[in-house]
Amino acid sequence: MSVFLYINYPSWITPEIIPGFFMRWYAVMYLVALGITYVLFMKQLKDDKYEIKKEVASDYIFYIMIGLIIGARIFSTLVYETDDYYRNSPWLIFWPFRDGSFVGFQGMSYHGGVIGGVVAALIFSKIKKVSFLDLADYLCTALPLGFTFGRLGNFINGELYGRITKSPLGMVFNTTPISHRFHISNKWVVDFANDIGMDISTMTLVNLPRHPSQLYEAFFEGIFLWFILWFVVRRFKSFKGFMLSMYLTLFGLFRFCVEYFRQPDDGLDFPIQLGPHSFNYEFKSLLNITTGQIFSFMMFIAGILLFIAFKLYSKKVTNSK
Repeated sequence: MSVFLYINYPSWITPEIIPGFFMRWYAVMYLVALGITYVLFMKQLKDDKYEIKKEVASDYIFYIMIGLIIGARIFSTLVYETDDYYRNSPWLIFWPFRDGSFVGFQGMSYHGGVIGGVVAALIFSKIKKVSFLDLADYLCTALPLGFTFGRLGNFINGELYGRITKSPLGMVFNTTPISHRFHISNKWVVDFANDIGMDISTMTLVNLPRHPSQLYEAFFEGIFLWFILWFVVRRFKSFKGFMLSMYLTLFGLFRFCVEYFRQPDDGLDFPIQLGPHSFNYEFKSLLNITTGQIFSFMMFIAGILLFIAFKLYSKKVTNSK
């Protein structure tokens, strides 16, 4: 007797708020993310009675968001695009049309966003003569909860889905663009479907269940990370840059782990492949490392090194007084 071991993507979820209207839930989720980050950022400034004008603090968030978008877009098109379209025509990176059609800005890289945000924060701090580390600590404490809604936007769009799985948490993404399907001429496809109780008798191409990795990221890199930083870690803050370094360390760790459930980027596969490989990207080994994991590991190491550097600098400043 076969057992039903997967979930269908909710049919009532659609990317468009109103069918045929250009506004999409994805954009709304990012606006919500910005709003939540701003509110939590300003709350910390108020609670700590931090001396900064409200308009300067608001401008800081605006600068960060612009830097984040620019960095995320550039990084995505130059690192994750494999057809060399943008590498050969970099002036089109911020052009929302392709082949005569409006496509918007498809492709944003979180790691590129971090780089862009840091550069923007450094420039802003220099111009406005405010503390880069103080404001970065407040922002990093607020950021994860906002990030949650960005990943929910990815889920609503049916993008950035995970690897195929026989887990009861597996979800069939019958969305547009639909996830990669497999031909039933492959015996493993038939066996896979039988194991999860999926009826493929009328199918030629099968859309197998995948990890809803967007939701995993929304929880671990968003809600859970925010809870740890907001309610636990910041109680132990003892020097400038403490929250910044902890954010980089913990986010890098969580993202590295969740990447094992996420579909590797098309064309990039596993830059580091030390374990058995599966052509359908089903999880096979902890030793197969994706591009996202490489950047996440670098983020993790950067956080540890910055923690040590900021702590030593703080001790040096204290001893010199």
